[in-house]
Amino acid sequence: MEAKVLRDEKDSLMIELDNQTAAEILRVFLNEDDSVVLAAWKREHSDKPVQFEIKTKGKSAKKALEDAAARIEKETGKIVDDFKESVK
Repeated sequence: MEAKVLRDEKDSLMIELDNQTAAEILRVFLNEDDSVVLAAWKREHSDKPVQFEIKTKGKSAKKALEDAAARIEKETGKIVDDFKESVK
């Protein structure tokens, strides 16, 4: 997945993603973080990339994104492990 930073400020980050599914997963995990004020994406047209915006209070937007990505990685690893265990 490619990501392009459009705006990078302490409490605000806007990135462009080429994957709508990844954007939605990020949105869900970011909104579980109490320091995240806004985590939302939009897509102007189906042939355009997704624009994803994060606004935070008390934590940098970049740190919130890193934390969410780490939780996603941990959760998906658990799902894979559970699946492997169930097909033994």
